[in-house]
Amino acid sequence: MEWLWRAIELCIEAHQKYSSEPKKSVRLWDEKTPYAIHPIWCALTFLAEANLPDYLLGERKNCTLALLFHDVKEDSTMDLPVWLPSCVIEMVESMTFSGKEGATAIEIREIWSHPAIVRLLKLYDKVSNLLDGSWMTDEKWNNQYVPYVQKLADDVELNFGSLNIVRIARSIAIPRKGEKSK
Repeated sequence: MEWLWRAIELCIEAHQKYSSEPKKSVRLWDEKTPYAIHPIWCALTFLAEANLPDYLLGERKNCTLALLFHDVKEDSTMDLPVWLPSCVIEMVESMTFSGKEGATAIEIREIWSHPAIVRLLKLYDKVSNLLDGSWMTDEKWNNQYVPYVQKLADDVELNFGSLNIVRIARSIAIPRKGEKSK
């Protein structure tokens, strides 16, 4: 487990010491919670997944590392650690859409051309965003995130079976009252 502690420390360092701008060092919902809580939640929730198919168990470490570092390129000036396996770097790069105008719309459109394992990891990312999504407007929640997360959940279940993250996604990816998702 030494690798996990080392990766968590670097994740925290990236988002605290090397944040590309001050507001990116904290979560939007309260502007106080350290941003690193998000990738740590994603990674630890993935590690806790009891229903991963057997063929994915050998990828648990790499997927955990990809989730820990998935926002480093978007939100910090720190380089990815040189000791990361190339497959982890590829997953991180496949999860990175920020820095472009309309990044969310680009992600929603282009994620389907990425490997199924990247879409699985994106589901952890987006579920975490929904869990602290009180900052989102109803329009963004209902018309962007809810349909996207529902579609990701369907895709992940089709590719990986009935995982706990799918159940969590379906329980929270519901439209807020007052508006329906498209």
